[in-house]
Amino acid sequence: MAREIIAVVVGYVATFILISVAFTAEYMLLGARHAFKPGSFEASNEWIGIGLVLNLVISIAGGFICAAIARSKKAVIALAVVVFALGLVLSIPTLMVPRTGAVRTADDVPMFAAMQKAEEPRWVPFTLPIIGMIGVMIGGNLKRH
Repeated sequence: MAREIIAVVVGYVATFILISVAFTAEYMLLGARHAFKPGSFEASNEWIGIGLVLNLVISIAGGFICAAIARSKKAVIALAVVVFALGLVLSIPTLMVPRTGAVRTADDVPMFAAMQKAEEPRWVPFTLPIIGMIGVMIGGNLKRH
């Protein structure tokens, strides 16, 4: 039981760290010019598409890590439930954030400022828990028990 709990925690933490690194790298590669639609802080289709793919790939890695540590399907299922539940809970507050429609006048926006001003379609945060849950299950099934 302890091994399964550790596997879920390590799988989640690994996923969180990989997501942070991946999105930092994505912003460094794309820059504000491609991460946002012209003249705004509205996320571009390119940013959203790459982000969804990154979320899937990293969730697969998290599921694989969890399965490798736990050596059981139960831990992978638990991680998938945690990813879905926490993702959903964290998505709900995004509905209450007012849209500012801030105008972007430069292409050299520092990442921290971009994170504060970024606006994505309201549906995007709600896809992440679903994609994450599916990815964890795929990753967990890649590891033979």
